[in-house]
Amino acid sequence: MQTVTVYRVDYVHKLKIPIGTVEERRKSDRPENLLGLLRIARMTFSSTPQEAFQIALDKKYLSGRLARTPV
Repeated sequence: MQTVTVYRVDYVHKLKIPIGTVEERRKSDRPENLLGLLRIARMTFSSTPQEAFQIALDKKYLSGRLARTPV
C-alpha cells in the first residue's frame, strides 16, 4: 500500500497546498489506477465541481507510475 499526497492547486498564485492523502490499496498495476485515485481524491476533498478541477496528486507518484505503464 502506498499513500499519495493530494494537493489543491492555486493557479493564480502558482502554489500547491497539501490538503490530505489517498491510499492506493491495489497490489498490481492497472491502467486505471491513477484515474481511480484522482476520482477518489476529488470526491473526498472537493465540495463543488469548480474545486474538483483544482485537485492534483503528488508529482513523485505520477512520474514513477508513468514510467512503469506498458505502451
